Amino acid sequence: MIGKKSLGWILFYLLGIAACTHQEKGGQSTEAKKNKHQEADWVGVYRGVLPCADCEGVVTMIHLKNDLTYVKSMQYTGKSSELFTQYGSFQWNREGNILTLMPWEKEEINEESKAKEAVKEMYQLGENQLIQLDKEGKRMKGPLEHNAILIKQDFDKDIREKYWKLIELKGKAIAVNENQKREAHLVLRTKDQRVTGHGGCNAFGGNYLLSEGNRVKFSSLMSTKMFCAEMEYETEFLNVLQTCDNYTIAGDTLSLNKARMAPLAKLVAVYFR
Repeated sequence: MIGKKSLGWILFYLLGIAACTHQEKGGQSTEAKKNKHQEADWVGVYRGVLPCADCEGVVTMIHLKNDLTYVKSMQYTGKSSELFTQYGSFQWNREGNILTLMPWEKEEINEESKAKEAVKEMYQLGENQLIQLDKEGKRMKGPLEHNAILIKQDFDKDIREKYWKLIELKGKAIAVNENQKREAHLVLRTKDQRVTGHGGCNAFGGNYLLSEGNRVKFSSLMSTKMFCAEMEYETEFLNVLQTCDNYTIAGDTLSLNKARMAPLAKLVAVYFR
């Protein structure tokens, strides 16, 4: 038989093991929570129009990199066409759901530039989005609350209001000739469902209609009638717009197709144009 004294020591020993096990599990849970951001698919480009006190809005693009550095580009619409670019690093909070941008004074990654930090910004990581926070790290309130959001571009399937540059036409890569007036491109405007663009020599415009199943139809296309030495693919580009009936999008690349045939044209999204 086990004496009362021995039984007491055994119970004390077992309780000690249980306490250590509980503490170890708690520690693992805390560490897992701390490193939650490491498992998230947060690397990528986030884009949107953030609120502005003295302009129409700040067109903003933030590229978060796996090495915990970032590139931020900004354009103040209605105020200036100048593009501002900022480089820096960022760090996560313990929960891994809020990141703080720490700009460098210079583009180069070195200790000197890191030491001269500007005003820090905070963003909350959401599902495929970044939400701008105020100086205290809290969500903004009021009419601007829903505008303080940047959408991850891989998940932004809306092809409207983007500058689409032509890069391939019927399987042939398109290179911009030095004699061209402008690069071939198009923009699908939300207002009045108008499409505007350029073929490399002449500007064009018309209407478009988007419907379920990634269906697209361009109509009433008209262009200027200037003559240029290099017009080899402009007419073909306009013919593709009149022929295509659907589109596919993969990341920043838009393909215009006819039924299930090979893409008639490929265009890439170019920001701040």
